Amino acid sequence: MAFDPLGVVGTADMRAALHRMRQATGLPLAFGGLVETDLGHMRISELQGNRTTALSSLAVISGNGLGGKTVALARPCAVTDYSVSRQISHEYDAAVAAEGIRSVLAVPIVVRRRVRGVLYGALRTAQPLGDRTLGMAMEAARDVEQALVVRDEARSLLTAARAPEEGSAGAWEEVREAHGALRALAPRIDDPALREELLQVCGRLAGAASGPGAESTGPAVLAPREVDVLSCVAGGATNAVAAERLGLRPETVKGYLRSAMRKLGAHTRLEAVVEARRAGLLP
Repeated sequence: MAFDPLGVVGTADMRAALHRMRQATGLPLAFGGLVETDLGHMRISELQGNRTTALSSLAVISGNGLGGKTVALARPCAVTDYSVSRQISHEYDAAVAAEGIRSVLAVPIVVRRRVRGVLYGALRTAQPLGDRTLGMAMEAARDVEQALVVRDEARSLLTAARAPEEGSAGAWEEVREAHGALRALAPRIDDPALREELLQVCGRLAGAASGPGAESTGPAVLAPREVDVLSCVAGGATNAVAAERLGLRPETVKGYLRSAMRKLGAHTRLEAVVEARRAGLLP
């Protein structure tokens, strides 16, 4: 079975967010997990600063314990002394006690009004976790939320980017739009495996469009950003719009476009797009 970076959505992002949260708050222990949509519960997958494996892979049911309460309410929750708190249920006391946890906060990761996971921060002493600590934890959760939004967008585009049947002009236009969006999205992906997966899909779409019998224009080699710019131009974007999509300055986009035109032997933007398609660089 091929590795699917989208199948492990958020793991690297959560690991990075937990690290930043610990650095910012000084909390000795941080952990978290994502909601498994097929099972309907949240599983703790990332731990930092732990002394045991008691919490590793623990399945947290919505409504149960502190994390389950956070999932059910979709808002941050905290307790000063977990084992004796009357604010939560106590299904996970054994695992919490094994790790020596006392004070805990839990912050939901919410995307499009749906809880996608939880970040926890904990102390091994019973003392209140202040507003500053809560604020830092919420910032870390926002980081994961933004990463999930980008990954969801990538998943949607990958679903749309299926090579249509031969002769389906309207469907090819949809594929070309998806290709351009994927090229613009790829630089925003921090996960190198996922970024490479998106670019490979773009390459397959371009190759499928040119077809095995397509005319070859020679060994035209464009830089990745030159292909990105041409993808936007192929979709009718102006230099200003392409710059906004790609996070570049309009002058930089113009420079990439000039360079691509020179390499392709084109005199106009349209010629450059046509030649790039002939070379199998664009769908």
